[in-house]
Amino acid sequence: QVQLVESGGGLVQAGGSLRLSCAVSGRTFSSYAMGWFRQAPGKEREFVAFITWTGSSPYYANSVKGRFTISKDNAKNTVYLQMNSLEPEDTAVYYCAADRSYRGTLALTAASEYDYWGQGTQVTVSS
Repeated sequence: QVQLVESGGGLVQAGGSLRLSCAVSGRTFSSYAMGWFRQAPGKEREFVAFITWTGSSPYYANSVKGRFTISKDNAKNTVYLQMNSLEPEDTAVYYCAADRSYRGTLALTAASEYDYWGQGTQVTVSS
């Protein structure tokens, strides 16, 4: 069974940085396309970032473009989300997700397109 475990969330002041990690169990991580989503209180889960199974073609939501960076380390079975210049509007629970079979380069931005999900990590940005 595939498990995704996020870490790295916390409380940070506006303008600060955090790096989220998502460790994925199993031997086939290198074949997974990965995404990050977030959900703020009272709002729907929204797409944040995507990276292909090869670790290329990163794609971002407009709201985080230029501030967040997604990366994938197949040797460590981990995907990262580096978040800089954080804003109070970035406050949310952040989830990583994996798609086990997608080989395309167009970003998967819908939550329904992913097969596996982590439990989430809270990010709170104070003003």
